[in-house]
Amino acid sequence: MIIETKELTKNYHHKDGLVVAIKNINLNFEQGDFVTITGPSGSGKTTLLLLLAGLIRPTSGRITFKGYDLHSASDNKLANIRSKHIGFIMQNFSLIPYLSVLNNVLIPLSLNQNGENTKSDYAVHLLESIGLKDRMNHLPKELSAGQQQRVAIARALVNKPNLILADEPTGNLDPALAIEILEVLKQINIENKITIIMVTHSPTASEYGNVRVHIKDGSIII
Repeated sequence: MIIETKELTKNYHHKDGLVVAIKNINLNFEQGDFVTITGPSGSGKTTLLLLLAGLIRPTSGRITFKGYDLHSASDNKLANIRSKHIGFIMQNFSLIPYLSVLNNVLIPLSLNQNGENTKSDYAVHLLESIGLKDRMNHLPKELSAGQQQRVAIARALVNKPNLILADEPTGNLDPALAIEILEVLKQINIENKITIIMVTHSPTASEYGNVRVHIKDGSIII
């Protein structure tokens, strides 16, 4: 088991009253799972992803990641866990426009300095493995949307994480590019046994998961 939630709940206070974004969710994922999370807009998918990342804290319940209790961990401990064990892939790529492709991939090293030279070599290896070694000195604006998302994937992998959290990683891509990116993610999942938890609206993307979770109104629908 890599990550587990027990009775996970997240409430927000709104001027119109209490909003229950996530309600009593129990999940258990193993190392190497490819998890897809689907559901309508506003169902709680992204909130769940933020909770699993330790970026927001639950109102009640528990999240355990690799034996760490994320609910009780300090902010510094959570940041350390994220920098060493978790990679992130976002819908809008989140690349820094004035940095080269290689330097964008190396950004996580600013949070985790250990073995920087070795990981610089690994970053080049990652770019080669996704077909972008010849673009590593280019700026993001010189790449296609699909290439930019590949850079974001390489950045998520540079610290050799145990877990990748992906929020609509194909949402800004046309169908052909979306399939291309999904195939890259599946290959990473199979070859490296990295757990991937991916939020998606796409029925096609959801089929890539060996574990599929559907959320409605903050609850898991079986």
